[in-house]
Amino acid sequence: MKKSYLWHWLTPLLTIPLIASCDGTPVHNTGSAASAASGISASAASNTTTETSQTVDANTSKKLSDNLIKKMQKAFKGQELNIQNIYTTPFKGIYEVVITGNQIIYTDENADYIMLGNLLDLQHHKNLTEQRLSELSKVDFDQLPLDKAIKEVRGNGQRIMAVFSDPDCPFCKKLEEEIAQIDNVTVYTFLMPVPELHPNAQNKSVQIWCQKDRTTAWTAWMRHGKEPASVANCNNPVAETMKLGDKFGFNGTPTMIFPNGKTISGLMRKNDLEQELNDNQK
Repeated sequence: MKKSYLWHWLTPLLTIPLIASCDGTPVHNTGSAASAASGISASAASNTTTETSQTVDANTSKKLSDNLIKKMQKAFKGQELNIQNIYTTPFKGIYEVVITGNQIIYTDENADYIMLGNLLDLQHHKNLTEQRLSELSKVDFDQLPLDKAIKEVRGNGQRIMAVFSDPDCPFCKKLEEEIAQIDNVTVYTFLMPVPELHPNAQNKSVQIWCQKDRTTAWTAWMRHGKEPASVANCNNPVAETMKLGDKFGFNGTPTMIFPNGKTISGLMRKNDLEQELNDNQK
């Protein structure tokens, strides 16, 4: 699973705070980290952005895309840039560009400059970048292939969540310790090893999936460090779930999905996770 995100290109040039996750990529913690840092409330950050931005016309989009791709590839040789959409902003001549991995940058019409960070509407107390990221990161929970996930039911299992996780990711293991303290929840774990960081994670994911009781094997490894028994490889969905995480633009693990479509990346402690579970069911 090759990751060629913009953050990887710019890391030598920037000092970027990271939320705890297993990747060298800053991850989006929906409606929390950036909003709190800016003093904009999470509820304000979840409002629609259509009041302040709209998709640009076809001619502007083509011109800006061509300029941006040409200049970015010249500056960062050998990297591909996939532009997903371009929007206007309240700043005249400044555009919001959604690129590979549902990342957002801002640029001028000639693509001579790019800006990274949060665009804040001080008058209306809104974080416009967080709003867009919240829209982009939503996942239709009903379309998740739950038969390709490891299922754990705790208590009555009434609350539901899904997690994309890497068996060798230390923050995924810490999240599992938090999950182990929570009751009345059903957790669907999609295996998303990141070979660039953990060379043995994909094989370990396959081995865990192929166990007679994969749920017990998963929790034993993640929460207690007990290696799964060596078994013959079987038909497994690991390659598919890796691609699925990539399709959703998940830059790191763990990444959680709730039934209302909200996604949160990074380690979350028990009390915060309890709150998100309560707030984000359907």
